[in-house]
Amino acid sequence: MDVSYDTIIKGGRWFDGTGAASAIRHLGLRGDRVVIVSETPLDETGCPDVVDAAGKWVLPGMIDIHTHYDIEVLKSPALPESVRHGITTVLLGSCSLSTVHIDPTGAGDIFGRVEAIPRHHVIETLEDAKTWTSATEYVTALEQLPLGPNIAAMLGHSDIRTARLGLDRATRREVRPNRAELAAMEAALDEALDAGFVGMSAQQLLFDKVDGETCRSRTLPSTYARAKERRRLNAILRRRGRILQGGPDITSPRSLGAMIFSSLGVGRRKLKTSLLSAADIKADPFAVVLIGALARLVNALGGDFRWQHLPVPFEVYADGIDLVIFEEFGSGAAALHLADRVERDALLADEDYRRRFRKDYDAKFGRRVWHRDFFDAEIVGCPDDSVVGKTFGQVGVDRGGLHPVDAFLDLVLEHGTKLRWHTTISNHRPEILDRFAAHPGIQLGFSDAGAHLRNMAFYNFGLRFLRRMYRAEQAGKPVIPLERAVHRLTGELADWYDIDAGHLREGDRADLVVIDPAGLDDSLDAYAESPVAAYGGLERMVNRNDAAVTAVYIGGRYVFGTGTADPGLGTTRTGRFLRAGQR
Repeated sequence: MDVSYDTIIKGGRWFDGTGAASAIRHLGLRGDRVVIVSETPLDETGCPDVVDAAGKWVLPGMIDIHTHYDIEVLKSPALPESVRHGITTVLLGSCSLSTVHIDPTGAGDIFGRVEAIPRHHVIETLEDAKTWTSATEYVTALEQLPLGPNIAAMLGHSDIRTARLGLDRATRREVRPNRAELAAMEAALDEALDAGFVGMSAQQLLFDKVDGETCRSRTLPSTYARAKERRRLNAILRRRGRILQGGPDITSPRSLGAMIFSSLGVGRRKLKTSLLSAADIKADPFAVVLIGALARLVNALGGDFRWQHLPVPFEVYADGIDLVIFEEFGSGAAALHLADRVERDALLADEDYRRRFRKDYDAKFGRRVWHRDFFDAEIVGCPDDSVVGKTFGQVGVDRGGLHPVDAFLDLVLEHGTKLRWHTTISNHRPEILDRFAAHPGIQLGFSDAGAHLRNMAFYNFGLRFLRRMYRAEQAGKPVIPLERAVHRLTGELADWYDIDAGHLREGDRADLVVIDPAGLDDSLDAYAESPVAAYGGLERMVNRNDAAVTAVYIGGRYVFGTGTADPGLGTTRTGRFLRAGQR
């Protein structure tokens, strides 16, 4: 007997990813496509996989537009931590970092400290896996892996700059690329766009520092690019209609303005631009007004500009002093510069150093990311149980009125990385999150998945966003319709990045997630840890609530549900490389 469908998903509330009204529908999948969306039940005869979705939502797989899976995907191409939460498409190559042209040691240096991925794992992974010398060959290598989710990619400016100049020259202010080197960078970008890359990522943020020995503590290579170099690379993106993802130097109005207003055409083609990031920063509660206004202004003037936004509280954890936020001021960066524990401890104990740290901590002026308030930093783990549950500020009070900095440094000296603590840096006000949720100049994403494994866990940001929108709707105070909320996580992103994803209509690729709204509860926020085999069992921070996602399909194949991966995930390729412009 002929099988009409490989899978039937029946009776669920169906969202097509366009923002159109949802409805109870029955979906038939055949191969990797949705072949029918029916108002009436489908004939189940001979169908080997029938999913009863009554009372559940059936929506396109979600898209994560900002990840650092560039290393992990080579060792664990299933990327199960994202897939389990309904993410079926991820973008690589964020923040000027990619592995297309750079050598393994250079990659270790630019990924290791900035993204808190152990440097030796980066080097070892690329030494074992790298067979490519071009973007085209890189895409071929990815397509030979048993990918779990779909992959799209940006080319990193720091990647091509390092490959053409060498890391030492690429991170010297006095060095400018010669004509041949600049032409080689342009050729590399053009070739990547020919291969289907969605664009290029660049970084000007000055507290992202290089790891390793030779160039340790210099900023990322792309921060050394002069205006001419940036203009020439951007000109290629303009001409090709592709995207610039950027991270401006937030301390410099010139850098911020240049990146934002580069989106405008003004006698030339506009540049699709997505910048980091729209955030309600505790350290600057009034910045949110400027964020929204700038996006509206640039787009009203004819640009095509979006901020990237993490739609959940930006809570970070740290082991001792190992946290990237300390890179943004001199005394913190000085400590992180020292990889040797003995040397670092000697510095932390030095009174002159502590005086500098206290001065940096107490400074009231200047742009910053971290609020620098140790009374808003709770200890969650320590060999000394008496301090667990307290803030560093309270520990200082308990120890006779110590300055919060001294209380913090004393505990770091006593316990090193066994001292674990957390704080929320931004996105702490629900009303501002709701304002961003509805803003047309803001994209939802920026999870940093695959990086900062001991510092943050935003793999389920999409589920947490849907929960907030659903609860508002249930309370009779909707922020945006649920259909629009789904669209923001799926079709809106796919359309802007011009990739074949994010929709669930007849003829679309069968990348979808089935969600039980009853499972969208407070357990989405629960903290857990899970070892990463690809990184020697390093414990990754995760959020786990297995009741929300009951089924995930990629390319028409079931891959995950209720907390359990299908045996084929990571052994059989379900995802594919998504080429920009091929839909």
